[in-house]
Amino acid sequence: MMVAVAPTPSTAIAPARRCAFAVVRRVFEGGAFADRAFHVEAAALDRRDRSLAMRLAYGTVQRKGTLDHLIERLADRRISRLDAPVLAALRLGLFELLYLSGAPDRAVVGDAVELAKTSGHGGHGLVNAVLRRAAREADGALLGSLDDSTQEGAAIAHSHPEWIARLWWERLGAADARALMAYDNEPGEVALRANTLVTDAASLAAELQASAVPCHLDDAIPEAVVLDGPFDAHDSPLWPSGAFAAQSRAAMLVSRALAPRAGERVLDLCAAPGGKTTHLAALSDDDGQIVAVERNARRARELGETARRMRCTSVSVELGDATQPRSRDRSFDCVLVDPPCSGLGTLQANADLRWRMTPESVAQMEQAQRAILAAGADAVGAGGVLVYSTCTISPIENELVIADFLDSHADFAIDDLASRRASVGQPSAAEQTAARGGFAGTVLTLPHRDGTAGFFIARLRRS
Repeated sequence: MMVAVAPTPSTAIAPARRCAFAVVRRVFEGGAFADRAFHVEAAALDRRDRSLAMRLAYGTVQRKGTLDHLIERLADRRISRLDAPVLAALRLGLFELLYLSGAPDRAVVGDAVELAKTSGHGGHGLVNAVLRRAAREADGALLGSLDDSTQEGAAIAHSHPEWIARLWWERLGAADARALMAYDNEPGEVALRANTLVTDAASLAAELQASAVPCHLDDAIPEAVVLDGPFDAHDSPLWPSGAFAAQSRAAMLVSRALAPRAGERVLDLCAAPGGKTTHLAALSDDDGQIVAVERNARRARELGETARRMRCTSVSVELGDATQPRSRDRSFDCVLVDPPCSGLGTLQANADLRWRMTPESVAQMEQAQRAILAAGADAVGAGGVLVYSTCTISPIENELVIADFLDSHADFAIDDLASRRASVGQPSAAEQTAARGGFAGTVLTLPHRDGTAGFFIARLRRS
């Protein structure tokens, strides 16, 4: 649903704030995805205003939990009693006062008041009073008053739903849970995968004239280039040539774990948008057969275009349902099962995802994950390898899925990734803390520890 936002004179409100206000309203009133709403609202902005608008919009969406808690304290009323545009103006103004620097407080407050007026329902006086009070207390006092020593307090201080705080508290322990939630609100890594069918990481970095940031996973992924600042991949002249893909290093670890060899048959289920598919082709020197399955026709077409851009002639795209068994074709040497998941390992990159996901939606996804894993296992030939991966930090979607799968598939066993650590990366938190019910031999990357997205990876081998 699109939310109508009344236009205001361009001279009255800073363009970046006006854009961010519209994005925040579309996300929380209309259910829009933050990145899609921003793409529409920022279309006419110059580069400088676009950069500020992005920081304001995404930051306000990320920090909603903290902002709402402080708004209720400052306004002395529940946010449910506030008109939606007034609440949006308060969130946006308070975020800039607390988390950004550079603009005078009076400009921040003044624009927020004018934005609140666009609704025509009043409430701008409250915005003025609350934000003026916040400006007086903003020098560390408001944020400094937050206590993250409990699950409930950490959820507020680090702006996560309480169920996620509780999940990670139990899964990782208090210290790691707090660190992970805090890290989720920082800018994520900017990583590229050099397409080794075209170039290598050193040559790519040189051509981009980019400054790469070293990190401890680089030895495991020699094709990775991690940049030290923002980068518009689609605007690069190297993009059409297929020289690189924009991809987190954690996602690159997945294809590395499967490790296809030249001449092998590979099945990639839930393959779009194609980052892992094309990586598999590069790792096997584009020599073999990679069947990439995608059930959405548009995404399947885009996947084919990506494969062509990345010069992957070994990839064929199949329109189909990944949950359906392929019992008549049990001849694949390698199968990748990378099913839809809650995405809790990617909250840095997806500003609104933490507010969209619920325990109920996680449970629904887990059922689909089990079905896709079973279908993928059906296609693995004798002695073949299956990799199951998700971009989430959620035992119900990760370790428990693998444990139940192994209980019902006696012909599969864990192919210990821990023993392959030199080529795969860090041991999982489960392996490090087995007393919490972890699953040895798997890998779990953690954003605050590894500087990349949170991915779970399990490698299974058929007897």
